[in-house]
Amino acid sequence: MTTVDARGDTARELDALQAALAAEHAAVYGYGVVGGRVGEDRENEAAAAHAAHRSRRDSLARTVRDLGGKPAAAAAGYALPFPVPDAAAAIRLAAVLEERVAAVYSDLVRAAEGQLRLEAAGALREAAVRAVRWRGSGVAFPGLAERAGRN
Repeated sequence: MTTVDARGDTARELDALQAALAAEHAAVYGYGVVGGRVGEDRENEAAAAHAAHRSRRDSLARTVRDLGGKPAAAAAGYALPFPVPDAAAAIRLAAVLEERVAAVYSDLVRAAEGQLRLEAAGALREAAVRAVRWRGSGVAFPGLAERAGRN
């Protein structure tokens, strides 16, 4: 029974890791759009967020491989949740990207244990902080806003 539970835990972790990896792929793509439209005053912030998501993406891919999985590949392109014609829309997009990433890391926190759980909690915190910076306000429970239908 313990062996089955352990495999179930690993499968749950791998599923949550793959979801986080997919969200990071989407965030890297999305920040390419944000960076092209955000304006000079927030260009450095967008570049830093883009770099952070690339780093998390690469780390997640390594972790998936370490657990015996095949990392999910990035899509050629991603549908944006709304048109991004200007800096204001780019800022809104950045906040949405961070909220979506926070949501999947919230799931990973629930599915993981030990060091992976700590890393997921750190990634959740970082995404929530970036979302607040982009949006200018926060939510009571980062990562759960999408589930409440507030987006």
